[in-house]
Formats: sequence, C-alpha cells, structure tokens
Amino acid sequence: MELIKKNIHMNKIKCKSALQLTLDDDFNVPDIKPDIDRIITQQGEVKISEIKSMNEKLLVKGELSFNVLYFSEEDARPIHNIAGEIPFDEIINMELTCAGDNPIVKWELEDLNTGLINSRKLSVKSVISLNVVVEELYDEETGVMVEGPEDIQYISKSIEITDISIDKNDTFRIKDEIMLPTNKGNVLSVLYDSISLSNMEVRLLEDKFTIKGDLPVFILYACESEERPFEYYETDLSFGGTVDCNGCNEDMVEDITFRILSKNIEIKPDTDGEDRLVDLEVILEMAIKVYEMQDTEILCDVYSPCKDISPIMREATYENLVVKNNSKYRVADRIRLGDNQPSILQICHSEAAIKIDDVIPNDTELQVEGIIDMNILYISEDDSRPLSSLKGAIPFTQLVEVKGMNSSSSFDIRPSIDQLSVMMLDGQEIEVKAVMNLNTIVFDRITESIITDIEVADLDLDKLQAMPGIIGYVVKKNDSLWNIAKKYYTTVDTIMEINNMEDSNIKEGDKLIIMKKVEPAI
Repeated sequence: MELIKKNIHMNKIKCKSALQLTLDDDFNVPDIKPDIDRIITQQGEVKISEIKSMNEKLLVKGELSFNVLYFSEEDARPIHNIAGEIPFDEIINMELTCAGDNPIVKWELEDLNTGLINSRKLSVKSVISLNVVVEELYDEETGVMVEGPEDIQYISKSIEITDISIDKNDTFRIKDEIMLPTNKGNVLSVLYDSISLSNMEVRLLEDKFTIKGDLPVFILYACESEERPFEYYETDLSFGGTVDCNGCNEDMVEDITFRILSKNIEIKPDTDGEDRLVDLEVILEMAIKVYEMQDTEILCDVYSPCKDISPIMREATYENLVVKNNSKYRVADRIRLGDNQPSILQICHSEAAIKIDDVIPNDTELQVEGIIDMNILYISEDDSRPLSSLKGAIPFTQLVEVKGMNSSSSFDIRPSIDQLSVMMLDGQEIEVKAVMNLNTIVFDRITESIITDIEVADLDLDKLQAMPGIIGYVVKKNDSLWNIAKKYYTTVDTIMEINNMEDSNIKEGDKLIIMKKVEPAI
C-alpha cells in the first residue's frame, strides 16, 4: 500500500525585529551659496544600500538624503537650497533561528528637523525606524489518500488553505516629460521637488498583471527672469503598464505593494532651445505576493481489517488568509498659522504622510489610530518672507471591519493618501480634506494534525481469534461508525449493510450488530 502525499506551499512569519536610530550632523553652506537668513522647509529620503546577515545580527547600510529650502536677504534671488547626505551603518540583533535567512527590511523617516547654527552652518537631525521581518516559505507534505487493496479504509476532511504561489520583487520604470506652460518662466535650477504615488490599482491576469496610478509632481525652481526669481509648477501624471508574472491568474489574490525606489528630474531645452522641458524618470519597487485559495482534502485516519496500520501524525502550523480589503475614509480638519508666521497669500503645494500610532484588535474590528502629517508650502503676504511653510498634524481614529478575525490572527495595515485637497479659508487658516486608504490584510494562524507516513505490520492473530465473530453493540456517547468499525476489524459499509442503515448517522443508545471481517493477509 502507498500513502499519497501532497505538497502545500505555505508562508509564515518566522521572527521580527525593529530599531530606531537617530542621525545628527552639521553642514556648512557651500561657498557658492549665499548666507542663510531663514529656513523655509526641509525634506528627506532614506536610501538603503546594503543589507547583510551575520550570525544573529543584521547589518544595514544606507544614507539619509536631505534638501533644505532657505531664504537669503543678500542675494537677488531670495530662495536657495542645500542638499546633502548623512550615512549610517547599523546592526540589528536577530533571533538565532533567523540567522542566515533573507530578511525584509522596511524603513520610515519618523522625523526630520533642521536648525540654524549661524548664517553659514545648519544642523540636521532625524529619527529613522527600521523594521525587519523574516518570513518562512516552506512545503508542508501531508497525506491525502492511501492506495492499495480495497479493504484499506481511510477518512479525510476538507480544509481551506492559502497557497503562496508567487513571492518575488520586481521594478517598474516610468518615463515621462512635462512641458512647462507658456506663462511659466524658464528653469535656472530646481530648488525643491516632490513626487508621490496615488490611486494605485492592480489587476491580475493570466501570467501577468496590470497596474495603473497617478504621480503627483511638484517642482519649485529658480527662474531665469529677474522679475520672477522663483516659480513653481504642479501636475498629475497618469501611468500604467503590464508586468509579467508567471503562475498568476484572475482567480488568485494579489498583495502587491509599491514604493518609489529612485527618481530623477532633469531639465532639458525645448525645440526653441529654452530650458522648459522637465524629463522625469521614476523607478517603482514592487513587492509581489500572489495567493491561491484552495480546498484540500487531507487524510485524518487510516486502518485495515486485516493489517495493523499505524499512522504517523504531527502538528502542522500555517497561516490562512482571512481577508484583504481596501478601506477608504474621509478626513477633514483645519490648520491655523502660528503667531510668528506670515499670512497666506497663495498655497503652492501640500504634502501628507500617514503615521499609524496604534492598531487595537476588537472582536471583528481593528481600531486604527494615528495622524496625517501635513507640510504646506505657500507664498506669503510679507515681501521680506515671500515663501513660507506650515506644518500640522491631523489626528484620526478609524475602525476597519474584518470578518472572520480572531485573537490568534495577524494583520498588516498599509496606509496611503488617495486624494488631498487644501483650501485657504483666509490668511490665517487652511482647510484640509483627504481620502485615506487603509490597505488591510489579515491571516489566521491554524494548526492541523496531519499524517506524514504510515507503518504497516501483520495483525496479532491470537488477539483477533480471541474476539467473537459477531457481537451486539450499544452505541455510546461520542461514538462514530468509523471508530466502531476500526475497533472491531470491520468496515463502515459492512456495519451499514448488516444493520440495513441508509446513512452512517448514529446516536447514543442505538443497537448494532457487528460482524468481524477476517481477511487473508495482504
């Protein structure tokens, strides 16, 4: 006889680790730049260059790239910028069981502050969080049936499993050009830029998937015109495309996340030779996971009336997909200027980042608490401070409904901003309206007893012959025909036939005739 087995491709989180690091450095103003009178705003980006496992530790190398926008009174062009990098080299302690595995490292710029030491020197301070997850992909081999003589009896049950069919990383390149409108001046140099992702959509097809979304693009630049020393331009670029993904199809469940890996903005001359063409290249990093939901029959028990069969059992633990959904929520609030800030004349640009502070499970709901961190760039009414910025935080609490979740479930929430609207109410107050997207995926941790092998031996003939050939049996509590047949070396079909039963349902107190089934050796 032969135990037929099936491989189930499973995925589970093996271990996690986290580290928060602080970067602090001072930078001198380059000689070609004028003195700093006032810092307007700053932006930063974390770039990871190397991830290396070493025994129970993980080496992470990278840098914080920053750009500081400032105002200078001594130059005909009042707005300038300083860009730089702060390298870091950090060790993250890992569990011994995860040594040598390939980790997934996610990072987030928690905070970035710049301060003026003097007119030729500034300080840059930042807080970066590094989160490491090690996932284990493995094949769980389980018995699904037994092939052999007709008197081999086995019983199985159906379980729903989530088979991870695809787990890989890929990139997607976006190239586009922006021609500045005729009412905008020629570009002398780019001082500040912002590129983000919004309204991302994914659709699985046969051996590929399509993506589409928007790239909100903002540039602030020094203008060639002396009458207008700086200009800005903002637009949305739509993009889309197809990515090869062998093994996927429309019936599967995708979990694909996107991140801007790199971006490059280059100013090129137009057909008239004027610097008015913005050449844009963005590379998206895609973490691709595709799941297939399967109903699989697994073997629960096996025996034979004429052989002593012992199933070898063990506990198998795996994660099963409970739900994946995108929940959209509208958030609105107002932000007022501080006492020492100039009044608003016109809003140039607004940026928003969602920071989740806590996720509280509550029965079939997840309570998500956090803030929307706002940074607004505006033209002021004060000619001595023509450009200024306003920062603010909008708190939120949202409930995400997750049917089927329990206390052992694991979850991951990835927030994003789909729509952002900022309107000036007056010179002192701004109204912010945002559509927030909480992409939620929940897994259940399930443990099943599986049969990995069987041991076959000859029956104890003395014990078998000592048993009566036919007995009367009164059904006890929790009895089943399967257990009764197994105990008395017969089959469920034989018991049903002798007792003229239409189905295998029995209840406590029922009386059955059991006839021992003696067969020749297999």
